Amino acid sequence: MNFTNFTVPYAVDSRFSKKVAYFSMEFAVHQPLKIYSGGLGFLAGSHVRSAYELKLNSIFIGILWKYGYYDQARNQDQSLQVTWVEKQYPFLIDTGIKYQINIHDHPVWVKAWYLAPETFNGAPLFLLSTDLQENDYVSQTICHRLYDANLATKVAQFILLGVGGAKLVDQLNF
Repeated sequence: MNFTNFTVPYAVDSRFSKKVAYFSMEFAVHQPLKIYSGGLGFLAGSHVRSAYELKLNSIFIGILWKYGYYDQARNQDQSLQVTWVEKQYPFLIDTGIKYQINIHDHPVWVKAWYLAPETFNGAPLFLLSTDLQENDYVSQTICHRLYDANLATKVAQFILLGVGGAKLVDQLNF
């Protein structure tokens, strides 16, 4: 698939030909893609599916969370047990797109992954990752945990989505 001069891979309804890029921290598109925690993710995921059904000229951009939101279990005493499990997404497509952005005055490499519409019947979804060997350890962890408690990491995540997502739109020439 060609990711330069990207066009949505389905016939766009002429009533909705204007190009739209939708950014969100989380998307609940389907359960095997665990990059959401709750309400915002379900809303954004519904928009991905609706855009596909309506044949909108839209792409969606988010972050590929390595550990996602924490998994919950119960200890023997019924107290909450929080675990972080590395997620695997073999259905994502490597776009081959990599670029740098500045986060906290430091260059950080970003890689874009693609969820094709036919995988879960949704509009094109691009997911950004900093978990790359070209980055130092701290930069790699930017995309590890959805809603990280560390304030500097949280700000880095916002920069990744906003600046990194805008740069991806330029890279795609969308």
